[in-house]
Amino acid sequence: MEIQKLRILGEASQYDLCNYVSLNQENFTSKNLPGIYHARTQSGCQVPLFKTLMSNHCTNDCNYCINHCHNKFERMEFSPDELISFFLHYYQNHYAEGLFLSSGMPGDADRAMENMLEVAHKLRLEHEYDGYIHLKIIPGASYDMIKRAMNLADRVSVNLESATLSGFDELTSTKDYHNDVLRRMKWIGRLKKRHPHLAPSGQSTQLIVGANDETDQDILKRAQWLNKHLDIKLSYLSPFQPIEDTPLEKHAQPKDKRTPRLYQAQFLLNSYGFSSDELILDDEGFLFLDEDPKLLWARSHPDLFPVEVNEASFKELLHVPGIGKISAKKIIAARRKGMKFTKLDDLKNLGVVVKRADPFIQLNQAHQTTLHF
Repeated sequence: MEIQKLRILGEASQYDLCNYVSLNQENFTSKNLPGIYHARTQSGCQVPLFKTLMSNHCTNDCNYCINHCHNKFERMEFSPDELISFFLHYYQNHYAEGLFLSSGMPGDADRAMENMLEVAHKLRLEHEYDGYIHLKIIPGASYDMIKRAMNLADRVSVNLESATLSGFDELTSTKDYHNDVLRRMKWIGRLKKRHPHLAPSGQSTQLIVGANDETDQDILKRAQWLNKHLDIKLSYLSPFQPIEDTPLEKHAQPKDKRTPRLYQAQFLLNSYGFSSDELILDDEGFLFLDEDPKLLWARSHPDLFPVEVNEASFKELLHVPGIGKISAKKIIAARRKGMKFTKLDDLKNLGVVVKRADPFIQLNQAHQTTLHF
């Protein structure tokens, strides 16, 4: 029975993302290890996390969620000690290297938070666990509960779900976009500024793509706002998946390329110095799915290319397809040491994708390619 509970609550947690790779259903359907989720770090390594809901009891009516309040099925929850026992078994046997804990909201946000905080508190103080903990903040949770969560967790997150108020209202009638969600995210941001030691890995959030009428422009505008005001470098994007027995079970899924293109555009805005005006969208505010947004921008500005690699600024290099932040920094560092780039292999050795960059650069005032725009 306890394994069945873990399987159900583990699988129910799959829609909370904590990395930007495509959802891998095998993470949640292993018959031997229910609840294991392979998160990817910024360096590209995969880390197995024990990921589950504390409870699937919920009084919210989120139209996309299997746990919405009108759905009739057997509800269940872990006691804090049950969940701790499962996690420690996984951790001590090296099946999981960290904990990602979320929950439905069984009538009161602070009640749900209290149970999760008891798990984290006991792990830290009674079991001397000092590994990774990610705690989901329940919309509407009190300031005190949030501060306590940040004192125990490495990372906290509130799911924003929608980029706009109107989009949020399409998905639920039981949560308040500005008060229950955005206000809590701002509290986390202020607490982090005042007490940098709290939640050392910061906060994250998630937006659902394709569950409502929001455009790519709406989503990117919100992601940029979150980066600027709350220091959220990457807003996780979850492509909508229709689930049986939910109000949106017949709602169409977004096209496969939409979410990856949004991630690429978000990186351009938050990490590559692009402005929102530089992104090329169609008349309805959507990205072009058949073209990488950076490559599309470069091809649309032939007057700015080719860029001389030996003279270009860091920002100019970042606008070149095939040159990322790491390779651009290496180019600048090499130039400061007196290196002059004369052949494409020099760039390839620094991590530049020369096949992409080739048409848009010149080396020592010479073009070394026969490729054209």
